[in-house]
Amino acid sequence: MNWEVIIKWLPKLAQGATLTLELVAIAVIAGLLLAIPLGIARSSKLWYVRSLPYAYIFFFRGTPLLVQLFLVYYGLAQFDAVRESSLWPYLRDPFWCATVTMTLHTAAYIAEILRGAIQAIPPGEIEAARALGMSRPKAMFYIILPRAARIGLPAYSNEVILMLKASALASTVTLLELTGMARTIIARTYLPVEIFFAAGVFYLVMAYVLVRGFKLLERWLRVDACQGR
Repeated sequence: MNWEVIIKWLPKLAQGATLTLELVAIAVIAGLLLAIPLGIARSSKLWYVRSLPYAYIFFFRGTPLLVQLFLVYYGLAQFDAVRESSLWPYLRDPFWCATVTMTLHTAAYIAEILRGAIQAIPPGEIEAARALGMSRPKAMFYIILPRAARIGLPAYSNEVILMLKASALASTVTLLELTGMARTIIARTYLPVEIFFAAGVFYLVMAYVLVRGFKLLERWLRVDACQGR
């Protein structure tokens, strides 16, 4: 193991890790915002309300993230309307193509997590909200969604970790995130073991920090729930 090479290229790998964190952070936050209405619609008892979110979720869960990434990065450029639109400066950028793809992909999984969490809420809690005279939107905002957030948080944390690892696929569209940067360094040094080992350590550290952060958040939410705040 050539430690001197690893130390030499650590700043570049750290730069790639920073881009990875930016990519994942935007994707999971935007995906969560998109997943909330999808998850609520999926938990509806009306089939025509459930059908469109179901089709969206079925597509993004049923196809590989790599295929979706190629469709966005290579496919959208085939349409003149896209190239002539105001969004083209963003859609030609590999960072935003990867961000959009990962957002749409993770939103499908988070929506299913939210649907399951909503359905796991004891019916008595929802009935109590209605007995207090709460409307459906008010009960959703004050009772159902906060309760579902506590139930679904462990699964959401797993999804964030999975997206952290899946972000390595962004290197296939020339994005120099952590894996892309590692591949670029390997092309210069011809030392794949050392560089991929260092990149793996970066992924482990980021995953560990995320796991610990979510553990603290879960603990705080349980305390918060017990105190009734």
